[in-house]
Amino acid sequence: MPGFLTTHVLDTAGGQPAAGMRITLWALEGADGADRRKLAEAVTNADGRTDAPILAQGDFRPGRYELVFHVGAWLDAQGHEAAQPRFLDEVPIRFGMAEDSHYHVPLLVSPYGFSTYRGS
Repeated sequence: MPGFLTTHVLDTAGGQPAAGMRITLWALEGADGADRRKLAEAVTNADGRTDAPILAQGDFRPGRYELVFHVGAWLDAQGHEAAQPRFLDEVPIRFGMAEDSHYHVPLLVSPYGFSTYRGS
């Protein structure tokens, strides 16, 4: 199967999908990954997923990538009050894709913590 990338965001404090969160995908280039090239931007739907893969099969290339989840703006839009600056604002997840396969990188998030893993 040709490779592609999906994501899913869950609001662990509210026990529900994180609908309406903006996500950007960057390709990390150069020996140290300091050069970033924006590949895609999407907003999560009512299920906390993007409507299509954030990186489609035809655009897939092995390499290093970064998903940036715009958590602070999403928390503000949800009415979560917090001291400013927020503890979490943009949450970057850097990862590699070496195989021509489906990669799924979910984010579990609350106002004060997050976790991720390679899903299926």
